[in-house]
Amino acid sequence: MGDRNRLHEMRQQAHDKGIEGNSKMTEEQLRDALRRVGKGERPEMAKQQAKH
Repeated sequence: MGDRNRLHEMRQQAHDKGIEGNSKMTEEQLRDALRRVGKGERPEMAKQQAKH
């Protein structure tokens, strides 16, 4: 259950930072996208790069 809550929180953080449509992203992809946004990358680009 802890993993599920952590994943839910990560999805909420991603949504709050403008990474839309993140429901099909893995935890690793979410973590990468959030890190990229934190470094100043645009949310759309961060999502795209994290999914590759």
